[in-house]
Amino acid sequence: MITEALAALSTSGVSDALDRLGIPGQAQGIAPLDRSFRLVGRAWTLRYGPVGEDRGTVGDYIDDLGPGDVVVLDNQSRVDATVWGDLLTTTAHRRGVAGTVIDGVCRDVDRSLGLGYPVFSRGNWMRTGKDRVRVEATQVPVSIGGIRVEPGDLLLGDGDGLVVVPAGRADEVIAAAEEIERAEQAIRAAVESGTSLREARARHRYHDLQHR
Repeated sequence: MITEALAALSTSGVSDALDRLGIPGQAQGIAPLDRSFRLVGRAWTLRYGPVGEDRGTVGDYIDDLGPGDVVVLDNQSRVDATVWGDLLTTTAHRRGVAGTVIDGVCRDVDRSLGLGYPVFSRGNWMRTGKDRVRVEATQVPVSIGGIRVEPGDLLLGDGDGLVVVPAGRADEVIAAAEEIERAEQAIRAAVESGTSLREARARHRYHDLQHR
């Protein structure tokens, strides 16, 4: 299964694979609330916009998600109004949702940390987004950390951040990342046994793997 293969990798390895294949996928500025959090799954997307005369709603979309989904919220990098908190975390965790990604901020972080529910965002702040932002669209292309995310794209998050793998190129990205990580493991073992880093990298053609 693709998500299981991706879960066995690191964001660093996938990032190197994305670079090798010329695919933009590193979501800048998006980090986990806790460095131990890991996230993997398929994107379920939502885009927010500022309220107008019609205040709109922040949405009850969470009831539409289930196991393996990652909630991907595009709040246009706003850090002055939250779009995720206690009730959403509780519901998502109960439904087996894989995690939440926000181009913006969240609140009620103690609930996320207490449940071990992975949230990746630009940070946290307490001020609600209610009457400040509204749902514009769901299951549409969005932008997270400067990266386009389509519904169904694969996301991997760990202590180093978040990467986005286009669904149609997942197999080749994973294959490249596995090759790179195997080489790094072999180089690490060689260095730990006394080989110089230069010699170990040359022996395992590390630079060729990253750039071919």
